[in-house]
Amino acid sequence: MPNRAERRAQEKRNRRGVPQQYDQTKGRARSGMIDEYALQQKSIRLQEGTDGEWKPTATTLAPEVTADTDLSLRNPKLLKSPHSVHQWFRVVSWILIVIAAIAFVVVMWLPSRPIWLVLAIAVVFAVGVVSLFFTAGNSKHNPNLDANGTAV
Repeated sequence: MPNRAERRAQEKRNRRGVPQQYDQTKGRARSGMIDEYALQQKSIRLQEGTDGEWKPTATTLAPEVTADTDLSLRNPKLLKSPHSVHQWFRVVSWILIVIAAIAFVVVMWLPSRPIWLVLAIAVVFAVGVVSLFFTAGNSKHNPNLDANGTAV
């Protein structure tokens, strides 16, 4: 049975780093262990039909500019006027938010701020923000997102 100092040293080692039940190296080098990431990458390369070690390649081809990736303001698909009641409500929601923000700035400079005015502006702002949740469209039809869902 190990003495008290050895037990304490063992407990201290167990508290640091990888717990002993998960440590396959047991403090030795990792040279004999299997690299799971490399195995997964090799499996992907075999499925693609390109065996061997991966080597980086460089290309100078410019990406294709399509209607989805063209960010110019002349793109008719990117900017469209509201064409349904749903979209008009979304425009009204944004107008409420902008008006409430301007009203907050104006009220901030008034020497005497009536509480009913501040509450009314806060309610208009809250209604505008909450209505955006109801008028928000499906993200799959958002023209400001690319194919990966990243904002452009």
